[in-house]
Amino acid sequence: MSEIPALLERFRRGAELLAVVLTGVFGEEEDFAPAPGKWTVRQIVAHLADAELVGAHRLRQVIAEDNPTLIAYNQDAWTANLDYARRKPKQSLETFRRIRAENYELLRGLPESAFDRAANHTENGPMTLRQLLEGYAGHAESHARQLQEIREVYKRRRAGPRPAPSS
Repeated sequence: MSEIPALLERFRRGAELLAVVLTGVFGEEEDFAPAPGKWTVRQIVAHLADAELVGAHRLRQVIAEDNPTLIAYNQDAWTANLDYARRKPKQSLETFRRIRAENYELLRGLPESAFDRAANHTENGPMTLRQLLEGYAGHAESHARQLQEIREVYKRRRAGPRPAPSS
């Protein structure tokens, strides 16, 4: 039995997972960084939207071309130069959701043999469509965990120090 249907479902559910984790985020929480040099909620969601856009191109290259070259990109340069600090999280999430849904529809209609199609990534080397799918499914999941952790740190810091229990 193939693992492709389960992998496709994980991929599809990434958008739902992010939407749940981001429920109720607004105001200064969007721009809270858990430590100096760490990304904010706003920056992470913008990164996810752009990464999904890159993913859409890569998936299509692997499906349509014979052994294409997938070009790596500098996510820190994108964060700084594409002004992730000003992007609207709700808009970024909607962009992610829309592109993820289109990618899912494309992938779910493919024959299983298509997931063995190969590409060469400029940093990661040879990759199959299956490996790309696994990577993008995990990408949303790992950032959802990161967002949840940031939100927890934000809530703890907002609550301030707790008084010591009296005896």
